[in-house]
Amino acid sequence: MLNILGMIILIIILFIIVLLLIGIRISLIYDKKGSELKGCLKILIFKKIKVYSTTYPSKDSDKDEKEDKDEEKKQRDIKKIFNLAKPCFNDFKTFIKSIFDVIKVSKLENHLIFGMDSCADTGKYIGIIWAALAILNPMHEKLHLSAEPSFAGSVLNGHGTNDIEIYPLKLIVPAIRLLSKKDVRKFLRGVWDER
Repeated sequence: MLNILGMIILIIILFIIVLLLIGIRISLIYDKKGSELKGCLKILIFKKIKVYSTTYPSKDSDKDEKEDKDEEKKQRDIKKIFNLAKPCFNDFKTFIKSIFDVIKVSKLENHLIFGMDSCADTGKYIGIIWAALAILNPMHEKLHLSAEPSFAGSVLNGHGTNDIEIYPLKLIVPAIRLLSKKDVRKFLRGVWDER
C-alpha cells in the first residue's frame, strides 16, 4: 500500500516537472477605460489544452463595489512607487533580458494612457515611462509597448493583446537573482503596502 502511494506521488511530481519544462501558454486581451475593465485570460498546457479561462467583467461582479475599489486605487501614491522603482531599474532590465531567453513571445502589444492631477508630474513621469519603453522595445522584435500622457486629471487606462509561452522551471534562477536584490524587495514591499 505504501509503495503504491509512493509511486502515485512520484508520477504526479514527474508530471508536474514535465509540464514546467514543456511550458504554459498564456493569452491575455484587455481594455481598461476609467473604472471599466474588459478582457479575457486563457492559460493552456501543451499549447491547446485549456486549464483556466476567465473573462472580465465577470457576470457575478458587483459594479458599485468595483467602482469603490477603483477610486481607492486612483488615490495610490504613484510618486512613491516610481521613487522606489528608480534604484532597481537596472535589476529589472537584467531580469527582463534573462526572461526573454526562457519565454517565447508570439505577441506583446500594450498601450498605456497615463495622467496625474498635476500636469508637471504627468510630464515628468511619462518621460520616465518613455525612457523605460525605449529600452524595453528593442529587446524583442514582437514587443510593442507604448504610452501617451493624459492631462485631464488622474488617469490610468490601457489596452493590449498578449500571447506568450512560459517555461516556469527555467524562470526560477532569474527570479531568485532578482529577489536577492535589496532595492527590489523594498520596491515590492512598497507596492504591496499601497494595495
